[in-house]
Amino acid sequence: MSNITRFVRLLPALILLFLAGCTTTGPYEKEDRAAEKKIPPKVVLPAETKEKAQPDKDSKQETLISEGMTNQDLLDSALEYAQAASEYWDRGDMDTALDALDTAYFLILNVKADDDPDLLQQKEDLRFTISKRIVEIHASRFTVASGDRNSIPLIMNEHVRRELASFKGPERDFFMAAYRRSGRYRPAILRAFKEAGMPQELTWLPLIESGFKVRALSRARALGLWQFIASTGYRYGLKRDQWIDERMDPDKSTVAAIAYLKELHQMFGDWTTALAGYNCGEWAVMNRIKTQKINYLDNFWDLYIKLPQETAAYVPRLLAVLHIVNDPKAHGMTLPPLDPEIQAEEVMINKQVQIKTLAGALQVDDDLLEELNAELRLNMTPDSPYPLKVPEGKGQILLAKVNDIPAYCPPAGVASSSGYIVHKVSKGETIASISRKYRTSPEAIMDANDFKKNEKLAAGWRIKVPAKTRTVQAKGTKAPAPVAAKEDKPVKYAVKKGDSIYQIASRNNTTAKEIQNLNRLNSTNLHIGQVLLIPPRQVAACAVVPTKNYTVKGGETPFMIAKKHDMELGDFLKINNLTPHTTIFPGQTVLVKTN
Repeated sequence: MSNITRFVRLLPALILLFLAGCTTTGPYEKEDRAAEKKIPPKVVLPAETKEKAQPDKDSKQETLISEGMTNQDLLDSALEYAQAASEYWDRGDMDTALDALDTAYFLILNVKADDDPDLLQQKEDLRFTISKRIVEIHASRFTVASGDRNSIPLIMNEHVRRELASFKGPERDFFMAAYRRSGRYRPAILRAFKEAGMPQELTWLPLIESGFKVRALSRARALGLWQFIASTGYRYGLKRDQWIDERMDPDKSTVAAIAYLKELHQMFGDWTTALAGYNCGEWAVMNRIKTQKINYLDNFWDLYIKLPQETAAYVPRLLAVLHIVNDPKAHGMTLPPLDPEIQAEEVMINKQVQIKTLAGALQVDDDLLEELNAELRLNMTPDSPYPLKVPEGKGQILLAKVNDIPAYCPPAGVASSSGYIVHKVSKGETIASISRKYRTSPEAIMDANDFKKNEKLAAGWRIKVPAKTRTVQAKGTKAPAPVAAKEDKPVKYAVKKGDSIYQIASRNNTTAKEIQNLNRLNSTNLHIGQVLLIPPRQVAACAVVPTKNYTVKGGETPFMIAKKHDMELGDFLKINNLTPHTTIFPGQTVLVKTN
């Protein structure tokens, strides 16, 4: 049988062996090289027989190699011992499992495969698998019985001290602000991690990832509390479209982070190495592990000097945070009070509405409602039913008012249904230059992208630009009238526990009064099991306001331009994506209503 054929036969078993590790926790002991371990007399391994007098380790292992064994025979035998090790480990016999791996390692050390690339590949794959399994078994010795897996060792070394000095010095303000903000989100994160059986120390990761900002955006385009890039977010179930980016939702992104961290821990066997993988990607860490010249990896600090600079600082940075929050006085810091956790409830919205409009109706701050619904990219609900989060106690108020809240009507001439176009930043471009190119204002671009004042753009970034074009209208034609949705027959609905007539009306884009009239109800009281006729859903219609371009003249203000064109100031600001504080400039192009 050729070596290639043998390798193909071995490959499924190698893959199974590599993936068979159970989730482990805790720091692990530093083990000696395999050739130097002592085998306890009680061990009985495959292909061995019991003897009254146990030989020493070297002579015992040498008896495993009989005259005439080929290199492939040695690899086959080593694989059998590695498979036996997994069985011993599953039964909880860790010492025997380690001895079996030790023997497997001894066998592959005797494989002479210098001139055979197929044997070399088999030998390297098996060596790496054995080394990784030894690390996992040692780590599993420290798994706590309670299952809380509180296993991140609180190490203090020069790398951690350097990050501590940074948090106590130049980054002190950042740390204090991020710590204060953590009160809004960390309680929910902590509950999710406890339910998943994950170490609670990991709940401080958003402090170093995003400063506990739900809309934090890095130069690498990582977004949200947990700083997912788009591809990784998609891999762990975070949706993204023109209206919504779930990377900015603290609850959904926390679920994704737990899944990713669990997978990394299963891959590497300890949390510190898993954290390095979270920062720079699992394959980057795996490739560096494979370049280790030692027989197997002892712990994260063996990898430290080989990691990218940002990743190398990542784990010490988290450890520094843990040292401070566990004992702030020991590090000369007095922590500020935490912001209160935001309590919210959900209300189904069946029409497209701007967040600021909803906030006005609820008499709550715009920023609070935007923060609760941070996943809404444009600060408006999508053009499909959406579960809006509102402050606790405001749900019934919104249900009672939702039908009186005007739907958002995009201005005529918007380039796309999303209200913006995507612009790829070129080298040397600024917000001001891009705004001139698209005939909009710098403030509109900053608002659309949550940019700060004087934000510096990097080449390659894709940013949102509020897009406006001229609406072409035939001479003598009238502005299009609102289009009514096609009506279908009423549908039946059985009242469930907790339903109110307002909730049912909101979910079906109708009003409580219409339900009462259709069902001839004298009051809004309902009982469980009651069957109601629900009016067919209506799509909120918008009257399209025809617009044209207008060039701002010297000395003109938004109020003057609005009055000149028989417009309300609010309407003028709305169709131009301006605020009452926006400054307009001579030569700037704005939209105004046609006569």
